[in-house]
Amino acid sequence: MRVIGLKCRVCGREFPNAPLYACDNCFGPLEVIYNWEFIAERTSKEKVEKGPKSIWRYADLLPVDTLKPVDLGAGYTRFIKADNLGEEIGLKNLYLLDDSTNPTYSFKDRVVSVAVTKAIEFGMKAVGCASTGNLAGSLAAHAAKAKLPSYIFVPRGIEKNKIIQAVVHGAKIIEVEGTYDDANRLATEIAEENPEWGFVNINLRPYYVEGSKTLAYETVERLGWMTPDQVVVPMGSGALLCAIFRGFTDLERVGFIDDNKVTLNGAQPRGLPIAKAVKYGGNVEPVKKLETIVHSLAIGNPADGIFAKEIIKKTGGSAEDPSDEETVEAVKLLAKTEGIFTELAGGVTIAALKKLVEDGSIDSYDVVVAYLTGNGLKTPEVILNYIPETIQIRPRIEEFEKVVVA
Repeated sequence: MRVIGLKCRVCGREFPNAPLYACDNCFGPLEVIYNWEFIAERTSKEKVEKGPKSIWRYADLLPVDTLKPVDLGAGYTRFIKADNLGEEIGLKNLYLLDDSTNPTYSFKDRVVSVAVTKAIEFGMKAVGCASTGNLAGSLAAHAAKAKLPSYIFVPRGIEKNKIIQAVVHGAKIIEVEGTYDDANRLATEIAEENPEWGFVNINLRPYYVEGSKTLAYETVERLGWMTPDQVVVPMGSGALLCAIFRGFTDLERVGFIDDNKVTLNGAQPRGLPIAKAVKYGGNVEPVKKLETIVHSLAIGNPADGIFAKEIIKKTGGSAEDPSDEETVEAVKLLAKTEGIFTELAGGVTIAALKKLVEDGSIDSYDVVVAYLTGNGLKTPEVILNYIPETIQIRPRIEEFEKVVVA
């Protein structure tokens, strides 16, 4: 078996392979323990290359033992040599891994595909989550494919466009009076009372986060089984950066790379805890007042913040915290140079990348990979105030010519 069990990331206490997420000794988060000797004997680069063009080409490195995963085609997304953007910001070897092309248009498809597959493996009868956006749509789609009922808990009054994708896929939307934290708290209580329900970011979280490791796997495979010098990762809870680091480490464990010397850099909106702690020193302290338009990364008390900071420091990386204005300008820069309309989290990544090059943290000849986690069409209303008005003319050629001359 690939999975031995779970282990607390704080005190090291071990637990069985079960839908658990917190240590009953110190309340620390749990992570998957793998049988790496078993895995190394059964996987190879050649086997991966012959696999499906989705995250499940890396099935040997994921925490499931089922032969039939819930696979909508998440992963193996566009890997782009971004020469135009690189020239604009001063990089010779810039690559973008673009998850805006996933089935529901965000990286959440990677983690949900693993979590829903694991829910089936555990014999669960329903799946759910607390969400205000990308996770809701992804969970609903994968639940539909798996023929499982899904329940999405959202704060009351949420904009309909944020949950329409989930509604179309048949999810039951439960509006909870209060904030997202209130919705998440209720979902946690329900998960504890109903062990046959798999809440992907609660009682299935240790398995769920493992789906993000595939971003590291794809990076190395698409570079010809070579590691990049540096990567730039958007941070909300910090879980994505931690998972990508584990992914590079996994490839070293099974002999796909010689060693993991990748420098990990974090990107987070201005004033948020992880980037603030890395950039200015001190601990990762919770922030109550979140003043940013980048709602997908606006987590004031990041669960993996301490671990993300440790990884950044351990690998010699840095963190940047662009303003909302810099983020929007980066969204537009990426669109104008590479023809990619990313969501605001991707704008944070590109804005941070630009800053890291400017301050010398990233050398112009480094092989750099930046991760774009979602599609800009998810939240177009957010940047409406930052784009120019259309040009209006009467239907006469001389008026058009005046506009062209202008």
